[in-house]
Amino acid sequence: MKIVTRFAPSPTGELHLGSAYSAWTGWHRAREADGVFLVRIEDIDIRRCRREFEHAILADLTWLGFRWDGAVRRQSEHFADYGRVLDQLDQRGFVYPCFCSRADIAREIAAAAGAPHGPDGPHYPGTCRHLPLEQRRARLRAAEEHCLRLDAAKAAAEVGAYHFFDETRGRIEGEPLLLGDFVIARKDTPTSYHLAVTVDDHLQGVTLVTRGEDVLPSTHVHVLLQRLLGYETPLYAHHRLLTDATGRRFAKRDRDMTIRALRESGLSPQQVIDRALQMAGEAVT
Repeated sequence: MKIVTRFAPSPTGELHLGSAYSAWTGWHRAREADGVFLVRIEDIDIRRCRREFEHAILADLTWLGFRWDGAVRRQSEHFADYGRVLDQLDQRGFVYPCFCSRADIAREIAAAAGAPHGPDGPHYPGTCRHLPLEQRRARLRAAEEHCLRLDAAKAAAEVGAYHFFDETRGRIEGEPLLLGDFVIARKDTPTSYHLAVTVDDHLQGVTLVTRGEDVLPSTHVHVLLQRLLGYETPLYAHHRLLTDATGRRFAKRDRDMTIRALRESGLSPQQVIDRALQMAGEAVT
């Protein structure tokens, strides 16, 4: 089976040294296996994503020598794909509307002793999961602000026990409730990161997902969605994150570590790549 990898940045800032390492990881794995390397722009957050950042990202990848195969897929151009999948999940009863504000959720969590926690903090307490059907319909007809959540317990019961493989960690048992009833779409955007990534990886035939280890918790629910939707589960390779001398991971606010700044300092593409590989503990090419 041909290896298909992808690099999928969000255009909310310029690429930095850490994202260059992530891009190299997917590009290198595809090229060493004579596979396919894809670039996807994850721009569903239309309020924060900017086209000028997308142009800068693609220019940086080109400068670094990370040529990609085929056209760039922009998530903002494929809301219909996500909407169709969301409709399937809704028709099967795995999705429910949530009308809670952040303040409502905070009050519910504060009032609940021993609320379940996940990697991002306390789980949503499931308040709207128990709303009667007629009340849901009435509030939707009234156009109340809401999001859509996945009923994680119902999805877990449907899927049963599952697992996935990470290249360095081996077999990992799936934890479908790790993120609780996570948001799967919003009123103004018919998708979320979790749904869009799952659908895109399927439609693009991705066989190896290379990404930072900070996303490992999300992989549990991505595989849950894959099982619900009948998709193949790819192999995963969650790589380490690059950090500065204090141990803080690089972020888009680190202007001096952007690819543009490193390029303007006089470094060559290979020198930038070598610096990233050295920081990651990889063998320099």
